[in-house]
Amino acid sequence: MQLTTWLRLVPGRPFRGAGHRTALVAAGLPLHLAVVPLWLWLLGATAASVRTPAAVAVTPLPVLLTLVVTPLLTAGQRRRYRALVGKDLPRPAVNGKSVVRRLISRAWWRQVCHHAVAGPLFAVLDLAVLAVWAAAVGAASLYVWIWALPPQWRVSDLGYTTQAAYITVGGLALLFLGPRLTGALVRLETRAAEVLLGPSRTEKLARRVADLAESRAGVLDAADAERRRIERDLHDGAQQRLVSLAVNLGLARATLGDLPEEARKVIDEAHREAKEAIAELNELVRGLHPAVLEDRGLDAALSGVAARLPLPVRVAVDLPRRPSPTVEAVAYFVVSEALTNVVKHAQATRADVTVARIGETLRVVVADDGTGGADLAAAGGGTGLAGLAKRVASVDGTFSCRSPAGGPTVITVELPCAP
Repeated sequence: MQLTTWLRLVPGRPFRGAGHRTALVAAGLPLHLAVVPLWLWLLGATAASVRTPAAVAVTPLPVLLTLVVTPLLTAGQRRRYRALVGKDLPRPAVNGKSVVRRLISRAWWRQVCHHAVAGPLFAVLDLAVLAVWAAAVGAASLYVWIWALPPQWRVSDLGYTTQAAYITVGGLALLFLGPRLTGALVRLETRAAEVLLGPSRTEKLARRVADLAESRAGVLDAADAERRRIERDLHDGAQQRLVSLAVNLGLARATLGDLPEEARKVIDEAHREAKEAIAELNELVRGLHPAVLEDRGLDAALSGVAARLPLPVRVAVDLPRRPSPTVEAVAYFVVSEALTNVVKHAQATRADVTVARIGETLRVVVADDGTGGADLAAAGGGTGLAGLAKRVASVDGTFSCRSPAGGPTVITVELPCAP
């Protein structure tokens, strides 16, 4: 076997960070042993209370002292992990700041369990690992100790030399075993600290949900801001150029009267297509984010939508203050798409739109007197209700559609708009 191949088989990786892990074990030993005298005191007080009734009053003192030192020991454990291995233990949530609430919280009693039950067990394991390290260093350096003795004290017979060699080899083996034992113990203690000193699984999931909700809100706000930017660029750039082109074509058609008939037809066709392109661009811009919504709010934007429909629509908006831009945009697009569906599918003669803020909820109701039969679960029905429901769900809103056969159809949307 080549030397390089043998070196690859030497387990050197466990030695990386072994010093920090060993220091973590050594620093944890006094913290783990801190409650042991209190437990011994409790056992002695309990035994004394059996013989002497007057000693009953002393029995609760070790328990009370354990509760008092629990936050100090927890702070020490957090500092130990942060300083030696760079790990921050997340703090559990405690409802309220009163002493009673803390004492009855599960997080508090998990900490007590760590220091009073798991701590003494880890202290035994800490002592065992430190003993292995001490034995490994002492045995591996036996020849150093022998040669450090005065010459007249050295024992040079072959048997002793062979025995010292065996001890040295055993010490080297323990040196390779020590990092693995230390790493396993550190992983075990870290896992116990995360479970008992940190937040519970339910608290972690709640925090994760809150973080995801916050990040999703940020993504939605960014997407809405990007839609507004695209709308402004189209309105101020491409749309203005098309308007200028249509005006120039109109002037050319009016002023150039001596053009051949073929050229006039080309100009007329280009002028008509330019106007159609402007109309299509207007619809595209309005679908992205209408400027009137940003400038004047929901009332004006929904009134503009209703005015463009071929059936009478009553719009009632009661908002003491404007909601957030994202919620406002969702409410606008829900009403716009719902009214479009009314025109396409409902065969209605009129529609009503009501928007009101009730507490911290924006309530949107779209009703029509059509034939009904709209089905949210229908696939390929062309109603677009599933898309509306997804848009509403993107901001944690609720969507409901009541549409019996024969009508009427009532779509109700509730959007959270907390400040």
